[in-house]
Amino acid sequence: MLSPKRVKFRKPQKGRNRGKATRGNTLAFGEFGLQCTENGRITARQIEASRIAMTRQIKRGGKVWIRIFPQKSITKKAAETRMGSGKGNPEFWVAEVKPGTVLFEMEGVTRETAVLAMELARHKLPVKSKFISRAERAVL
Repeated sequence: MLSPKRVKFRKPQKGRNRGKATRGNTLAFGEFGLQCTENGRITARQIEASRIAMTRQIKRGGKVWIRIFPQKSITKKAAETRMGSGKGNPEFWVAEVKPGTVLFEMEGVTRETAVLAMELARHKLPVKSKFISRAERAVL
């Protein structure tokens, strides 16, 4: 699973996730992509599950790019712990996404295969997303 090698702070604050993506919101590598349409957090496990679902669908044909990286740790306190006594330990890593962020890109497969693969990946994610392609973008 994806996780950073080192971070500046082990336990970041929660913060806010508002607004639209200004970076990483266009296709940069592949022909087809999966674009997020709402704010949210995607865990490293969900990214990996989506990647596996996509690569199985395309049967080792084509190439897949993961455009997001889980770089924020989420902490949890132990079960049945009283209030106070500090912040919990980091449990898992998440990538915070905004509307417009391109999550995955794909190339070297037919459009039909790409649509099916992205659909399978979508089911693994906690945020709404849509299929985009470079050809349709040129027409608009």
